[in-house]
Order: sequence, then C-alpha cells, then structure tokens
Amino acid sequence: MGAFLDKPKTEKHKLHGEGNGLRYGLSSMQGWRVEMEDAHTAILGLPAPGMTDWSFFAVYDGHAGSKVANYCSKHLLEHIINASLRVRGTQGSQAGLDSKTSAQAPPTVDAVKSGIRTGFLAIDNHMRSLSDLRNGMDRSGSTAVGILLSPEHFFFINCGDSRAVLYRNSQVCFSTLDHKPCNPRERERIQNAGGSVMIQRVNGSLAVSRALGDYDYKCVDGKGATEQLVSPEPEVFDLVRAPEQDQFVVLACDGIWDVMSNEDLCDFVKSRLEVSDDLERVCSEVLDTCLHKGSRDNMSVVLVCLPNAPKVSEEAVRKDAELNNYLESQVEEMLSRSVQEGFPDLVTVMRNLSTDSGMPPLPPGGGLASKHGVIEAVYNRLIPYREEDGQIKY
Repeated sequence: MGAFLDKPKTEKHKLHGEGNGLRYGLSSMQGWRVEMEDAHTAILGLPAPGMTDWSFFAVYDGHAGSKVANYCSKHLLEHIINASLRVRGTQGSQAGLDSKTSAQAPPTVDAVKSGIRTGFLAIDNHMRSLSDLRNGMDRSGSTAVGILLSPEHFFFINCGDSRAVLYRNSQVCFSTLDHKPCNPRERERIQNAGGSVMIQRVNGSLAVSRALGDYDYKCVDGKGATEQLVSPEPEVFDLVRAPEQDQFVVLACDGIWDVMSNEDLCDFVKSRLEVSDDLERVCSEVLDTCLHKGSRDNMSVVLVCLPNAPKVSEEAVRKDAELNNYLESQVEEMLSRSVQEGFPDLVTVMRNLSTDSGMPPLPPGGGLASKHGVIEAVYNRLIPYREEDGQIKY
C-alpha cells in the first residue's frame, strides 16, 4: 500500500511540446511517497507509415516498484503500432490491395482498436521474460491510461484506475472508466479465477483489477490472459473528433483523481488556461493544488490542448491578479494583528482565510488550495523575525 515520507518531495519533472495541431504539457511529482513509481509517454508523430500525423500520450501509475511502468513508457507504443500494422496488412489483403498500397494507408478504426488490445496483451506477455520479473525479484505492476489521436479520431485507452477525460464545449464530454475490484464485471472475473474481493481489493491486497505486470495475480491454471485475477486487457473507446468543439484532454493517475472530480479538474484547468498559455505551469499548478487538497500519492498529469482550447483572457488575468493581491493584503493584516499575541502558523492562516466571506471568487475546482503557494510566499516574507543563535532578528 506504500510508505510515506516525513515531508513531500515537491520537485517536478516537466515537459512540453507542439505539433500535429496540438500543444501539450506534463508534470509529475513524487509527493509523499517513498518512491516515484509513475511514468509517462508523449509522442508527436508516430514512427509508422501513414501515421506521422498521429500522436500518443499516456500515464502509467506503477505500484510495488517502477520497473513495469518505466518499461511500458518506452515500449508500449511500439507493441500497439506493430499490432495495428499487422491488422492493417491483413485487412488490405482481404480488400484486394497490394502490399505497398496497404502499408502506406493509415490503419482503420477497427485495426487500431484491435492493435491496441493486442499490443497490451503482447507487452504483458513479453515482460514476463524480463529477468527480474521472471524470477520474482520484482513484483511490480502498472496501470496505463492513454490517448491515440488521429486527424479524425480519439482512441481512449484504459487499463486500471488512472483516467482520461475529454473537455468539449466547456464541459466534460467523455471519461474512461476505472477498473476497480468492486465493479460487478471485475468482481465476477476475479471470483471465477478463484480470487476474492476484500476491503475493495483483489484478495484484500491490490486496489486495481486490471494492470500490466502484477504476475503474482496472473498464474491461475486453465485461465487465459484476460481471465486472470488481474487482467492486462484495456478498454478502448473511439470518438470522432469535433475540431470546433474539442478543447483539451487530461490524462492523470489516481493521485489526482483521489482529490478532484472530473468536473473539478477540467474547470480548474480551463481557468488556468485563461490566465497562462504555459502548459507546464498549468500542469504544475494542478499537482500543487492536489497536494494541498490532501493527495498522498505520486502525481502525474498530461494536458493535451486542441486548437479550440481556452485562450488567455485579459479579464481573467486581471481577476487572478486582484485575487492574489487580496490574499496578500489579508495575510499581511492577519500577521500585523498578531504581533502581541504570537504569530499564527500557516495552517491557522489558511483556516482563517477559508472563512473569509469577502474573498473574491477562487479558481473553480481548485479553491483556496490552488492559492496555497501565493499565501505561503507572502506568509514567509512577512514573518518579521527569525531566531538565529538565540537572537531575535527583526
């Protein structure tokens, strides 16, 4: 279930890019966990004939180690592409196309969906041969949530309890479904494989019912790969893109979803995109907000902005600056009143601010937690003394 640090590690890995009509940013943070077990993939232009205008993004949430998550971040896409191309070639032959024509054409929707499923099963089977996983020295597993974008389609991919959402027409249009052991369909498979669901976990231990790796849960004789206690089979959803309506896609691990709903996160991202076009910054603000909302897990988020994504608004920038100024003035006033009675700690300051009825509107979905950094910065700047060698320094 994971051990925790005395204080969170808040250093972030950040990345951004642009191409194929998309802009993306990502950020990940270890947080309170003893080890960073998340990984990610961000590829603009797939290395396959007819797919250079396709893109792929994914988040992998590892558990019991990071080996499976890291391996999948490097190799899952190639398994998906190889499987999709094989299906494309078969379909081309059946349609009477020559091999050259078939190889240059983009794969069909059915070929992609079949290739994704086959690619997941193939990499899961292949990883069994990796020495640490084969001999039981490494028992790690990983969820995987991703999106494959063609010029016409979204292919949402999910295996586990990380999640992807599509924001269209200023509302959550689509969300992948979490694979939890207590879901009726998942519970039935687990029980048919001789397992049980206790405290909402597989055999009272694993919190997800589908994952890559986790081979201790995939050794039931007489059951196929997708019939085991834990299945590596992804769910794949294809949606036709709506360029005038699609705004952004968010992929995130459960360290995010534990403390924010689909609507909260999308509303918050929209509000931040109206203040800044720096996607790394927006993603980092998501992580900081979730940390201060109480997330104790590793956190990773990928934000893919489509051409109709929210743009920076002068009014939103002004209102955000006014809110920051208001918070600074309130903290300053709070500390100035406290000179005689002792200075409140930061937790007390946050609690007092949370009851302030005169505060300007906070970022939707983020609330006061999204302004923790602003409040902490002014708090540290205004504390009028430090103890150094027993001396009070003003």
